[in-house]
Amino acid sequence: MKRVGYALVLALTLNAATALAESRAPEALVRETSEQMLAMLKEQREVIAAEPGRLYGLVYEIVLPHFDFERMSRWVLGKHWRQATPEQQQAFVDQFRNLLVRTYGAALREYTDQNIVYLPVRRGADSKEVTVRTEVTKPGGVPIPIHYSMYLSADGWKVYDVVIDGISLVSNYRTSFASEIRNAGIDGLIKRLVDRNAQGAT
Repeated sequence: MKRVGYALVLALTLNAATALAESRAPEALVRETSEQMLAMLKEQREVIAAEPGRLYGLVYEIVLPHFDFERMSRWVLGKHWRQATPEQQQAFVDQFRNLLVRTYGAALREYTDQNIVYLPVRRGADSKEVTVRTEVTKPGGVPIPIHYSMYLSADGWKVYDVVIDGISLVSNYRTSFASEIRNAGIDGLIKRLVDRNAQGAT
């Protein structure tokens, strides 16, 4: 899970107003907003260290509009999504979003100036889905490929999955959550996420 958290340092840096997101190519959105978020981290590192809640607040304010957490939740739960009540579905979306934001926050505080290489994007002019490919490099280290699966919604480009070194974030959680649902049901999974997020908040 460490690589999952590390990837969110990059995957959750899509910071831009919705109107701008609609007019930008997805690769430009990833590049420009990632650089902006990481620059903000450097500038406010001391403040964030003293007030961790400020980091979470920034994430909720500037990042969440660019991820489709409902679509991610549907794919993560698979058949269990269709079996859940609307109340259970909404509760899961809320807690899954909180889990990713807090995982991201924890990883972001450990970010140490790794370099991001943006690879060419291959897509048709009218394509509504695209994969933005990047590599994270560090001197003396092996590059880590991190790819963002995005689609064009009515509100602009949205991320619905992140693939880290060949491993899908959605598939990774789908496997672990399916096991928990078999043992404790959807309500048991939601409760576990609530408890886990509460621990992260402290």
